[in-house]
Amino acid sequence: MSNYVLAYTGGSMAETEEEQAAAMAAWGAWIGGLGDSLVDAGNPFGASASVASDGATTEGGASGLTGYSIISADSLDAATVATKGCPVFSSGGAIEVYEIFPVM
Repeated sequence: MSNYVLAYTGGSMAETEEEQAAAMAAWGAWIGGLGDSLVDAGNPFGASASVASDGATTEGGASGLTGYSIISADSLDAATVATKGCPVFSSGGAIEVYEIFPVM
C-alpha cells in the first residue's frame, strides 16, 4: 500500500447557504465513503503565491490547486478509481493523483 495525494483543481464555490450545505453534505458523504483508505481528509486552499527559482514571487499559484486529500491505495490505478463520485467534478473541477514517496 502507498499513500496518494488527491490534488483538487478548479471547481466553483457554492453561493447560497443551501448550496453550501448541499456541497458540504456531498463532500462528507464522499469522504466517508473512502473508509479506511482515508489518511487525511485534507482542506481547501485559500490565497496563494508562486515563487520562482530567482526568488521572484507572483500572486496566485501557477497550478491552480484548490485543495487536497490523502488516501492509501494498492496502486495508482486504484487511487484514481477512488476519485469516482468526488463532488469537485460536479462543480467543474478536476483531480490530479500523485503517489507519495516516503523519504525517511
